[in-house]
Amino acid sequence: MGELVRDPKSDRTFYLDSPESAGSDEFVFILNLHGGGSSGQWQHGYFPADEVKDEFNLVIATPTAATAEPSRRWVAEADDEHLQNVVELVAERFGKNHIGSFWLVGHSQGGMTSNRLLRTPFFAERVDGWLSLSGGRLGPAERAPDAGRPGMSRQPGSRPTPPAGLPDADFSFIFAVGEHEIASLPDTSPWADRYGAGERQRVADVVDDQPGKVFDGRSQDPPTKAWGRLPRPGVAELYVYPDAKDGRVIADIVRLDKGHTEGLEPNITRRIVELMCAAPGGKLQRR
Repeated sequence: MGELVRDPKSDRTFYLDSPESAGSDEFVFILNLHGGGSSGQWQHGYFPADEVKDEFNLVIATPTAATAEPSRRWVAEADDEHLQNVVELVAERFGKNHIGSFWLVGHSQGGMTSNRLLRTPFFAERVDGWLSLSGGRLGPAERAPDAGRPGMSRQPGSRPTPPAGLPDADFSFIFAVGEHEIASLPDTSPWADRYGAGERQRVADVVDDQPGKVFDGRSQDPPTKAWGRLPRPGVAELYVYPDAKDGRVIADIVRLDKGHTEGLEPNITRRIVELMCAAPGGKLQRR
């Protein structure tokens, strides 16, 4: 699970995974945010980047929002200062000059929180990339009619609203989503257009013969395809927008026959990390 580290300013803890080389070699720093009603422990299994931390030199911080279960969610007033503290603690422990790039990763409401954080000066000036795991797309993908937790209200205003427009910050962007969560994936990207990228290209599918680690056990009676079922092997379609300015990585990933809560499988996790590591960085080093 990683080391449990205490933020002395807030007296809150977070999970920290790091490779043996951290502090001597350059690494990719990931701040890994869970979705609404979830926790850092669950998110650690949903996006199990720790499994490849030594191979790719990853330092991964996985915190938990302050609000209590079952409605736990990221709130600016309660959480932003703690999240800034986590970034500063990692930079102090390992040396900011060793942080080759800094990525925000967020599932669901954690993805929308990442979008919001990227519009604040602290994160806009430091973040090199955002990985949205079913957490909203820059240039929206229409939700499937039955998207959302089974039994959740479909009334207007019952779902969180993502920030309007595009952030002003510069960063790479990867969007991953379950096939059953969206009506369709657009074949264009306003974020790719911003960086003058070429037309979207489909590259090799990613095939997993092993399941992910976690699922939503609270919503399996009965389950829905859109929300997510039990972990299973899978196939993911990968689309990239080539030749973006400054080498930015911009990609869309559709996990076939998957929904919102099925944890990522090993091979698609590895492929996403490869994309993250290929993107330009250095913003935090320059702070």
